[in-house]
Amino acid sequence: MSKVPRMPANHRNRITFTNLLLAVVGSILVIPSIASAAEIRLAKPEREGMSSELLQRIEQVNHRWTDEGKIAGIITAVARNGKLVHQSTTGVRGADDPRPMAMDDLFRIYSMSKPIAAVAAMQLYEQGKFQLNDPVSKYLPEMKDLMVYEDGKTRPARQEMTMQQLLSYTAGLSYGGDANHPVDKLYLDAKLFAAKNLEEFVMRLAKLPLMFDPGERWHYSVAADVTGLVVERLSGQSFDEYLNVHLFEPLDMVDTSFNVPADKLHRLVPNHSFDTTTGKSVTLASGKYQNTPLASGNHQNVTLFSGGGGLVSTLRDYLRFAVAIRHGELNGVRILSPKTVAYMARNHLGATLQGGASGEQPTLDEQSRNGWGSRLNGSGFGLGFSVLVDAAASGVIGSAGTYRWGGAAGTVFWIDPVEDIVVVSMMQLMDATWRDYPAELKVATYQALLQSNEWR
Repeated sequence: MSKVPRMPANHRNRITFTNLLLAVVGSILVIPSIASAAEIRLAKPEREGMSSELLQRIEQVNHRWTDEGKIAGIITAVARNGKLVHQSTTGVRGADDPRPMAMDDLFRIYSMSKPIAAVAAMQLYEQGKFQLNDPVSKYLPEMKDLMVYEDGKTRPARQEMTMQQLLSYTAGLSYGGDANHPVDKLYLDAKLFAAKNLEEFVMRLAKLPLMFDPGERWHYSVAADVTGLVVERLSGQSFDEYLNVHLFEPLDMVDTSFNVPADKLHRLVPNHSFDTTTGKSVTLASGKYQNTPLASGNHQNVTLFSGGGGLVSTLRDYLRFAVAIRHGELNGVRILSPKTVAYMARNHLGATLQGGASGEQPTLDEQSRNGWGSRLNGSGFGLGFSVLVDAAASGVIGSAGTYRWGGAAGTVFWIDPVEDIVVVSMMQLMDATWRDYPAELKVATYQALLQSNEWR
């Protein structure tokens, strides 16, 4: 079966993959101009149990958002059974950049860095470098004898955080997202993300009290950044070097990095916010979420390699990562055992939470007031991923067992092991207006199924 070569960097014409497939019935296409997911084999959707015609609704959804100016541009890819069945671009690169979106555009993926950090850690787990019930302080002595904030004062933590709690966001850490909360205020005052490197980051973090005792409840946090230092200590490599050697290079993720080389900066899509007065997205000024000295802002001189939000990537690269995780390997390159991936994608909250917590339905309601969280009804949490436990409770079509995450600028992906579907969508919009978009994208994807593995 032929492979699809990568699009030249200067090729900027929008390509609708589904329309091309319709032109050649019953064949596997070889299209020299398609860049995205170059080594992921291209297949006619009908051969993979999906409709070419109905997949066009994905592009229709994207056009509705971009034509109204709510999102400048969106690019999306869908794979089924490990084969590419849809990819499309809509809109333009930016509110002030009328050039069409291109498949080789670079995106700040923010929290979609977190699953990558978790996969890196679990590679070391497979090598026997740690056990999940190990205390984090076994590898990061700085994180021993931590205090917990309670009733206006601090006290010693009742137990040490474990690696399993760290990877499932039940370790008691926070993010600094609520300036009115005493612990989050300390996070903001500590300026964690202005640290020079992960060593300094954790030294600053270790001086702060925990939000709650480890294992008490689920809370979005800097856990993936702490995980990055664990990876450094166990591997003997800097976190960026480890990712390059053990993930990015093996998977040919040629455009995924913390630092963007000078010859690629022109491909970095501008970031946006949403103007509620006009109902449209506007380009963010330099210094807000981009071109700042912080780990997730300045992508030219990064030394703090944030596993929680520091990476830049492309649709092609992230699709390669997601497909590799779905199958444990890509083109014969093994990343993790399929059993390890299945274990990561289980709901771990029952194993990590003590009584009185949020159980199998972690919510980000507290954070949603600040514009960077949303309710995850019907979801649990695995090791690095949100896990859909109850599709009906979510209120959106899907499959129990689907694991996913998104980024602060609207990037989103999910892996559905029941239907063997992988979806990645990229945009650059910081505000919460796009948070209805993933639900619409899910509907547009699943309605295109001609054959469901859940069909009774």
